[in-house]
Amino acid sequence: MQRQRVVVTGLGTICPCGNTVEEAWQNIAAGRSGIGPITRFDPSGMEVHIAGEVKGFDSKARFGHREARRMDRTTQFALVATQEALKDSGVDIAQEDPYEVGCVIGSGVGGIETLLEQARLAAEKGMRVVSPLLIPMMLPDSPTGRVAIEFNLRGPNMSISTACATGNNAIGEAAEMIRRGSAQVMIAGSTEAGIVPIALAGFSNMGALTKRNDDPLTASRPFDATRDGFVMAEGAGIVVLESLEHAQSRGARIYAEVLGYGTTDDAHHVTAPMENGEGARVAMSKALRSAGVGPEAIDYINAHGTSTPLNDASETRAIKSVWGEKAYDIKISSIKGVTGHMLGAASSVEAVISVMSLVKGFIPPTANLNTPDPDCDLDYTPNVGVAYPVKRVMSNSFGFGGHNAVLILGQFEG
Repeated sequence: MQRQRVVVTGLGTICPCGNTVEEAWQNIAAGRSGIGPITRFDPSGMEVHIAGEVKGFDSKARFGHREARRMDRTTQFALVATQEALKDSGVDIAQEDPYEVGCVIGSGVGGIETLLEQARLAAEKGMRVVSPLLIPMMLPDSPTGRVAIEFNLRGPNMSISTACATGNNAIGEAAEMIRRGSAQVMIAGSTEAGIVPIALAGFSNMGALTKRNDDPLTASRPFDATRDGFVMAEGAGIVVLESLEHAQSRGARIYAEVLGYGTTDDAHHVTAPMENGEGARVAMSKALRSAGVGPEAIDYINAHGTSTPLNDASETRAIKSVWGEKAYDIKISSIKGVTGHMLGAASSVEAVISVMSLVKGFIPPTANLNTPDPDCDLDYTPNVGVAYPVKRVMSNSFGFGGHNAVLILGQFEG
């Protein structure tokens, strides 16, 4: 059976830089940061006081008081982004065979806020006060399950959890489901709402977070010589994927085509990447092979670029090992300078932004890149975005546990 072509027809996001795709794109493209002081709890007794919070989001106004209380914040984000993506796509779910529409929405930590709140109540008042909704609110598969219930999606449904590679794995695997004929339409992406004290403390104590509390707007510095850790953030990114035949049959507007997908694991260290970037290199090579193109076909790399000393240097080495001397000619940027690191949601939001780069012909900047690092000496589009004819973009994503996931997205060419 011939493998089906897969296209992107809808986009949705909620993130520190905006609560819609257009708002987020405008801010990210302009290098306007969404990072600021933490407002959702008092961090004064902690070393880190800044994060990339979603702003102006009123769950009770959006879902009603009763429904908002029955969903963890991570599920709320997934629903909001899915609603936007489905509306954007124009897919009329009521007219579709529900068994041909599936959903893969992942999360790194699931409903951690609900879990911690219920643990606190149990410690203070006893086990009988624990909410009967705790389990469905905390499970990592609750966002994808809830989206399926909301929209009557009865096709393949699952949650993927590969730390910071979650979004790319979710989109890549959803695309493969369409290619092999398991569904005609897939809702795919990831969501995260992990800005809670204990998670912040855990990342901080392992030395992963920057402590530049006095200057949150420049705290995240991907590929800069002075980078000293990432900034925690939250959000969700969702894409609507369709088989090309299905999209064309309904006259859909096609944003982009999913050309390639590669995934590997370092099998090296639970948190640190391989310093030579080997696992990332092979994932990028697999994605190129999947797309049927060589490195020279890529116009732009949306880098993982976390602003940590180890990741940025190893990703640079991986890119050089694939492109050789041509690595100095390719455009690269990391949007985490303005979004922070959304953990499991990072790569799906970055996939949305990568599609927008294709549509707009514009490469967003790597913010706060002011001090050159000899270990990171490629063209990272420092501080100011550039108009550029982007036909194919590679979006990199690497996570704790050694997970590597790479997507190649391209302009649709008939």
